[in-house]
Amino acid sequence: MATFSLEIPFRDFRGKICRHSQIIYKKMYGKRFTSAICNPNVSAPTEAQTAQRNKMRNAVASVKQLTQAEIAAYQTAFKAQSTYRTLRGYMIAREMLKLA
Repeated sequence: MATFSLEIPFRDFRGKICRHSQIIYKKMYGKRFTSAICNPNVSAPTEAQTAQRNKMRNAVASVKQLTQAEIAAYQTAFKAQSTYRTLRGYMIAREMLKLA
């Protein structure tokens, strides 16, 4: 693996060069990364996108209305799995499956 040295202006820089820039410089885990921002979709959302957004919105709302007993059940199930990294993400995914 080749080693390289960034030019002086970019050694400790994080973020965008300007507001309109499409390139991001950042330092994570002791390494420097450069990435480009994809062009965002500026057209109106499709029916499938709107349905997915509503499904996610409903799942988050149902997570907020869980009782303490249901949260405790999710916590025990969360500890037994290895796919999800956060309890909140796990609960939202399970609630989305209920809505399907």
